Amino acid sequence: MSTELPSQKRDKVTTQTVVDMKRHGEKISMLTAYDFTMAGIIDGAGVDVILVGDSASNVMAGHETTVPMTMDQMIYHTQCVVRGVDRALVIADLPFMSYQVTTKEALKSAGRMMKEAGAHAVKLEGGEPISNTVKRIVDAGIPVMGHLGLTPQSIYKFGTYKVRAKEEQEAEQLMKDAKILEEAGVFSIVLEKIPSGLAKKVTESVSVPTIGIGAGPHCDGQVLVLHDMLGLNKDFSPRFLRRYADLHSEMDKAVKGYIDDVKSGDFPNENEQYK
Repeated sequence: MSTELPSQKRDKVTTQTVVDMKRHGEKISMLTAYDFTMAGIIDGAGVDVILVGDSASNVMAGHETTVPMTMDQMIYHTQCVVRGVDRALVIADLPFMSYQVTTKEALKSAGRMMKEAGAHAVKLEGGEPISNTVKRIVDAGIPVMGHLGLTPQSIYKFGTYKVRAKEEQEAEQLMKDAKILEEAGVFSIVLEKIPSGLAKKVTESVSVPTIGIGAGPHCDGQVLVLHDMLGLNKDFSPRFLRRYADLHSEMDKAVKGYIDDVKSGDFPNENEQYK
């Protein structure tokens, strides 16, 4: 009898696949990626979903927040990722102010992400205020992932990266927003940095999968930023982050070894030159 998990047997993960995974009780694995090489590695390892996050603003471009990312930049990163993927579902963030002004502009942005970048779905931050936008995009045939809790594009509104929805009023609004997004047609919802108990209630109250980041173990899946999970970023250590490698130290060691070999004349050696 095969011990292979159902997710390992699938040729291609789709939006319907992740909905079915919730129904079957199978957890969903999700990671970010921003380039061809990294996308190929994590896709080959079997991750279910790849998010081309506007967190590229932080980890790739060095900005303090996600706000500076543009549509053209997000399209470029998504194009790179899509070219490296055979199996995973690729979701792209719509960046700040590409969908908040009008539903018409939001639909145009989502359409560009699908046509020009090759994304399989888009992700939008927010609840009730963007429900009509979500519905219009979904009605056009574009799958949408929602995002509630800590929404980084609104960081200047919040003024802090602290846990969201700890107070009853905000928790009730988040529950309401989740149902509204479900009714608007999202196929899944990211829950970021909210109490574990609240995430459990949301997950049990909606039929679509929830993907947690700092939202405890009761979500239908989990997502981490790849650079954080691999230990490439040494300056970011939130409570929810588990580092599965220390690539910062490994790369530092490798680069120093290269420099030493060049300085000493050991590289290139006899076998590393043409004659």
